[in-house]
Amino acid sequence: MNETLSVDASQKQNANLGDAAYAELKERLSRGAYRPGDKLTVRSVAEVLGVSSTPARDAINRLTAESVLVYAGPKTVIVPILTEADLREITLIRIALEGLAAQLAVTHCKPEHIEKLGEIQKCINTALADGAYEAALWYNKEFHFLVYRLSGLPHLVSLIDAQWRRVGPSFYGLYPEFADEKHGVRNHQMAMEALADGDGGALRAAFENDIRDGYRRLRLAVREFTSRP
Repeated sequence: MNETLSVDASQKQNANLGDAAYAELKERLSRGAYRPGDKLTVRSVAEVLGVSSTPARDAINRLTAESVLVYAGPKTVIVPILTEADLREITLIRIALEGLAAQLAVTHCKPEHIEKLGEIQKCINTALADGAYEAALWYNKEFHFLVYRLSGLPHLVSLIDAQWRRVGPSFYGLYPEFADEKHGVRNHQMAMEALADGDGGALRAAFENDIRDGYRRLRLAVREFTSRP
């Protein structure tokens, strides 16, 4: 009986570690910690996440099942390189879902939320000025999802997050142009002003513009990448 309880406890612990590893790895992917074409092995993921091979393997298997990662060999997976068709599909979905979440956010927004967004934007601006694009991408997701969570629709936020897992690694293609021309900075400023005014339509437009601006740059990045010899 005691042995059975011990086995059950061990299985439960492994499952919890697997869930935690999966959550952290998918978050890293959605925030641009990996780039298209990057190779991941069980060993490398285990080292980065600070876990054993079992939860690392579980996380990789779950993300390949979701097509967030794809197998490049028996023991290696890669971050997929999006095609223009992939990018267009993701963008259309993002505009619909993120626009809706943003528009609904005004009903739950309080002054402290706008203040927090301002603090996050300062972090983004500093990272862009320093050329620390990985940090900029990390804070960019903080900005967007703070707003989306204000929609009060957690399942909608989950659907949005699924698209970010697909496109997150490609966000590196935004730079350095997005940093130099301040596309995202302007859109985020418009979003904060719309929230302060309680204007759901303007807030939706700000996020849709942000997505479209990003799409135009990412589409060029895909073309540049695929045209390389």
